[in-house]
Amino acid sequence: MSGDDRATLDFYATEAETYAGRSRELGEARLRRFAEALPAGGQVLELGCGGGQDSEALLALGLDVTATDGSPELAAQAQRRLGRPVSVLLFDDLAADAAFDGVWANACLLHVPRPALPGVIARVHRALRPGGVFYASFKAGEAEGRDRFDRYFNYPDAEWLRTTYGSGDWDRIGIEEDLGGGYDQEPTRWLYVTAIKLS
Repeated sequence: MSGDDRATLDFYATEAETYAGRSRELGEARLRRFAEALPAGGQVLELGCGGGQDSEALLALGLDVTATDGSPELAAQAQRRLGRPVSVLLFDDLAADAAFDGVWANACLLHVPRPALPGVIARVHRALRPGGVFYASFKAGEAEGRDRFDRYFNYPDAEWLRTTYGSGDWDRIGIEEDLGGGYDQEPTRWLYVTAIKLS
């Protein structure tokens, strides 16, 4: 996450053990589609890995996963789960250049302030190799705000996201919408974005 929202980071510091102990909430089909779009043994960067559940699943599919999280407490939980190093990385500090075949950012970029999101997406674009796959999910809405835990969310709609990604930098951008839930147990409209970097 971005480094300037102390309330959101404090939530994950306090709730790290409980948050990391949850089962995976993402449908298996989306994760498998992402994995199948990558070369065998492809290198994946996971941003906002939380308790490491998705990294664990991607590793089981034969991918070489670099797990990261902006919360030191969650990174420690994920490291225990995965039995391998998990780096503390704020989105603004991503500096990789053409290093990954895929970037997996499930339910984490939704905490990036709206004005900062284009810059973070540009950093992800730079981190991908040509033809690389970028997956991210967002809680949909009309305006940024906070949930009952005081976590910040950018709450975008599909049109705003498509504009923010910038179509000229990607071979294609697909956005799916579905209903789901989250840590707050509230019914949630989700947007799932898959973008392919130009080859």
